[in-house]
Amino acid sequence: MGLFTPRFLKDARLLSEGASKTLHLYRDLLSQAEILKLQGLIGALDAAISLKKRGSVERAVTELESGFGRIIPARPHPVWSENIEAIVVAVALAVGFQAYFLKPFKIPTGSMQPTLYGMTGHPSDTPPPNPITRAIDFVQLGRTHLDLVASREEQVLGLNERTSLNFFTFTEIVTSSGRHSVFSPRDVLMRDFGVRPGRVYSPGETIVRGYVQAGDQVFVDRMTYQFRDPASADVFVFKTTGIRGIEMNLDPALGSQFYIKRLAGMPGQALRISAPELFLDSKVAPNAPFRCVMSCKNGYRGYSNPAAAQYLTTPEETFTVPPHAYFALGDNSYNSSDSRYWGIVPERNVIGRGFFVYWPFSDRWGFIR
Repeated sequence: MGLFTPRFLKDARLLSEGASKTLHLYRDLLSQAEILKLQGLIGALDAAISLKKRGSVERAVTELESGFGRIIPARPHPVWSENIEAIVVAVALAVGFQAYFLKPFKIPTGSMQPTLYGMTGHPSDTPPPNPITRAIDFVQLGRTHLDLVASREEQVLGLNERTSLNFFTFTEIVTSSGRHSVFSPRDVLMRDFGVRPGRVYSPGETIVRGYVQAGDQVFVDRMTYQFRDPASADVFVFKTTGIRGIEMNLDPALGSQFYIKRLAGMPGQALRISAPELFLDSKVAPNAPFRCVMSCKNGYRGYSNPAAAQYLTTPEETFTVPPHAYFALGDNSYNSSDSRYWGIVPERNVIGRGFFVYWPFSDRWGFIR
């Protein structure tokens, strides 16, 4: 289209192109006679455009708009319809992206610390900072500051947890004098702040003060294992479906859960733990992540032989991984419920590998090793 082409010709050509696309979109809904009628109107406009006569073009434009308006009536509430269509497409793309590429996942526990952190509570005697600092702490570090003081003598009667938008977890602390909603999971309040049913607080005594550190939010790579098998020392995510040792301790109403651990044993490999070392086929585990755990430095404590477990409970005991299965261990070996307790992870349960910590923006932000 030339630089000096009159505006009425440019607009007419755009209308012709748009009309052709609209006809193509609605072709399956129209009769043959209606299709021929609309094709004729488009052809008449194109012929008028070729003559470059304003009057002829304007008449053809009017006839085309009138004809399309009669045969293809405008949709009611077109703006709403288009917005809804855009939202549906966006949701479909997001679901498809999660299903085949990257799935967001929240670290639920501390079993992989210090590689990955679950949600933890940090009591403090210091009052929380000002609102601006608190907002920055939440956005950057995932910290939620808490400050709840008993106004009178209060006995804790119960702790009711609820989750909003499948992300934000609150706990309602029910006491003898009222209810207090706290932005924290119930187990964090009980484990880290000592809030539990039956405890009595005096007037002015602190119930909860400090901050709750959000668990690491990670992307799970669901593509890599479509092209290669999981590898030793991978951080991998799997479903608990069919793992009896896990399912028997879960609420059946919750359905299958997702766990994240370190892949320690491959099919056919013999494992042994002699604290703090992990042995694979009678040799000290060679991969860098295993050596990092065994170093007992920077927060790592090495591997352990838990007496309450089913497997690898002594330095002499070995376990050979059966075919089509994996042996999972947490990097926080002394506080990890893993394959030592509930057995192997079936190959079919594997979802993908832990790929990237995208929030919070702590020193763990970035690719998972």
